Amino acid sequence: MKKKFKSHDERRFQLYFGIVLTSVVLLLAVVGIFYAPYDPYAMNSVQRFQPPSLLHLFGTDQFGRDNFSRAMTGARYSLLVSAVTVALSGSVGITIGLFIGYEGGAVEAVVMRLTDALASFPGVLLALVAVTVFGGGRYTIIPALAIAFLPSYIRIARSGAKQCRNREFIEAEYASGISTGRILFRHILPNIVPSVVPALVIGFSNAILAESGMSYLGLGIQPPIPSWGRMLSEGQAYLLKAPWESLSAGFMIFLTVLGFHNLGDGLSK
Repeated sequence: MKKKFKSHDERRFQLYFGIVLTSVVLLLAVVGIFYAPYDPYAMNSVQRFQPPSLLHLFGTDQFGRDNFSRAMTGARYSLLVSAVTVALSGSVGITIGLFIGYEGGAVEAVVMRLTDALASFPGVLLALVAVTVFGGGRYTIIPALAIAFLPSYIRIARSGAKQCRNREFIEAEYASGISTGRILFRHILPNIVPSVVPALVIGFSNAILAESGMSYLGLGIQPPIPSWGRMLSEGQAYLLKAPWESLSAGFMIFLTVLGFHNLGDGLSK
């Protein structure tokens, strides 16, 4: 079966569509820092299970808290955790991948075997083990998810470094006595940016899903801080009576993942 390549117009549509969706989510997160329609932590027993309306766009939960305000606040923490996770795993993974791809030899073989072993474990299971090792905490999930995402960035950077290392300009730099670090980060890294950036953006959408999944299991951001995964978990007991809590959190996750995924696809060649 022949692989179907996306046309320029399709990629451009995905890029613009992704920019619009991610801009909406980022705007809600930024505005939520300074303003929210209601206090996301304030409980009001009189307002329990209010359906969506002009006063409460996403309705209220079992404690009378405004779901839209909590979704805005949760956006800030979910995006923060995902951004730090991708930055940490991306910087470490790309550095390792560049080095082993350029040097090759036994070091590359050993690191890739370790990478394959790490990648063989399901990401959520690996994160669960990491959370257990690191102990409980508000942001323990960050190093846990960063470890789970390492293999993909190592492989991307390694592949790019192997393609670049035998080019004439790299060999000329090496012959002139330029240090390995300078060759890697001043000459090879800029050449693999077109492959790395889409991977980082799509990795961000995967981090959102992973963070939400871990929070749903109670291992992510801890209460009273709202998070989309926690809202899903808390709202599932009331799906028949008041489905809007889970639906509002699910909608925010869907919107964010769809936006960053399309943005990443639009940036790729």
